[in-house]
Amino acid sequence: MLKSFTRNYEDNSTEAGFQFTFYCDICNDGYRSSFIESSTYKKNKSIRGLTRGAGVLGSLLGGSLSNIGYTVERGGNILSERFEDRSPEWQKEHEAAFERAQNEVRRHFHRCHSCHLWVCDADYNEDEGLCVECAPRQEIYVAKARAEAMRRNIDEKAQSATVWDDRIESKTTVCPTCGKPAGIGKFCNNCGASLALNRCENCGQENAQGVKFCNNCGSPMTKAPSKCSNCGFELAPGSKFCNECGTKV
Repeated sequence: MLKSFTRNYEDNSTEAGFQFTFYCDICNDGYRSSFIESSTYKKNKSIRGLTRGAGVLGSLLGGSLSNIGYTVERGGNILSERFEDRSPEWQKEHEAAFERAQNEVRRHFHRCHSCHLWVCDADYNEDEGLCVECAPRQEIYVAKARAEAMRRNIDEKAQSATVWDDRIESKTTVCPTCGKPAGIGKFCNNCGASLALNRCENCGQENAQGVKFCNNCGSPMTKAPSKCSNCGFELAPGSKFCNECGTKV
């Protein structure tokens, strides 16, 4: 029976050769050992491209890419049943290859002296001799705490922040002269007509141009045109002189 330094491993061996993947107990990233061709298989079969790319040195494999996941107690009876039809010579090679694979990848793993998990270099705090779950790296933990505090502070400030501080009043949004969107300035963007607010003579409330009745008191916003005292001509609102005879109003 195969015995590994970590329970979390995968036996990728085939009849043609031997290869194993050992996984970190925290992040589940794995290190795959180099492929070792079976000499027993070579004696019984002709080589037909059996080692295509298989002699590559062990490399880091992401847990998500391997799509294998965390499995405890790999090996044991299941692996014994899987390879029970192999010859005694192959079985002996298998055990020797497994020992060699462990020696190859063990340098990438560390055993936490607190929780006793086997973890990869990325999840080991070498200063404390523990995994990062038991003893987080100070600089990383501080940076994470600062980031979380910053988010909380921003959220708290946002709750009490005033994002608009202006008067709610009537605005002339459509030009009463050309009928097009007027913009936000004092004059129409299209025809240049004045967009100044008209003040109700009854209550003093400002109203947008074109409004016929005050939105505060309901009084008419347009006066009946007055007549010239000299010639009787109807004067436009705001006229200082008669447009017909020139008499001062």
